[in-house]
Amino acid sequence: MSAKKAPQTEIKPAAAEKKKVMLVDDHPLVREGLGRLINDQADLIVSGEADGPVRALELLKHSRPDLVALDLSLAGGDGLELCKQLHELYPELPVLIISMHDESLYAERALRAGASGYVMKQAPQEQVMQAIRRTMGGETWLSDKMSAKLLRSIRGARAGVDVSPLERLTDRELEIFRMIGQGLSVKAIADALFLSPKTIEAHKEHIKQKLNLETSNDLLQYAIQARAQTG
Repeated sequence: MSAKKAPQTEIKPAAAEKKKVMLVDDHPLVREGLGRLINDQADLIVSGEADGPVRALELLKHSRPDLVALDLSLAGGDGLELCKQLHELYPELPVLIISMHDESLYAERALRAGASGYVMKQAPQEQVMQAIRRTMGGETWLSDKMSAKLLRSIRGARAGVDVSPLERLTDRELEIFRMIGQGLSVKAIADALFLSPKTIEAHKEHIKQKLNLETSNDLLQYAIQARAQTG
C-alpha cells in the first residue's frame, strides 16, 4: 500500500506592507480623529505622533515614515519652519500640510518651504485621504481653488499686478503677525520663537510698514480681524 501524501499547505503571498504616516499636530483630538481615519484604510497606518518640532525630529531619528502630515500651529514651534527643516534633512520625505489656516495665504508659502501639498482640515475626508495618497506617490496636491489662484498669481506677477498686503510679509513676519492676532505679548512671542523682545519689536515695525499701519494697537486690531477671517 502506498503511503498517503501529506496535504500541501497553500502558501499565500504576504499582504502588501502598509504605508506609514507620521502626524504632527498640537491638538490631541485632531491627531486622534485623523489617526483613526488613516488606520481605517487598508493601505495606510499611523507610525508616530508628535505635538511639536522637537518630538517630530526625535521620532524621525528612529523611524522613517512614508509621509509627514503637518499642521502649521505647533507646540513650541512653527509648522513652516519645521517643514523647511524636514526638507533640508530629509529631502525625499513628502510633507503634507493639513491645517485650519486659509490655504489662500499659506499654501504657496508651504510649497516654497518644501511641502508637497496643502489641504485644509475643513476639507471632506475623501479629499484629505486623496491628498495623502497623491503626495505620498510623489505628486503635488492643492485644491482646485488654490491651483487656480496660483495660476492667476503667476499671470499677475508677469503683468506687474500688486499682491495683497499680507502676502508681502516674510514667513517669520507672518508667523509673528499670527501670534499677535492670538493676543500674545511681545515677551510671549519672543519666548515661543527663542528670539529677543528687541527682535520681535523690530519685526513688528517692519510689519506695520508693510501693512501701512501707524500704531501697535492698529496692528493688533488688524491681526485679530485677519485671524477671524482666515482661521
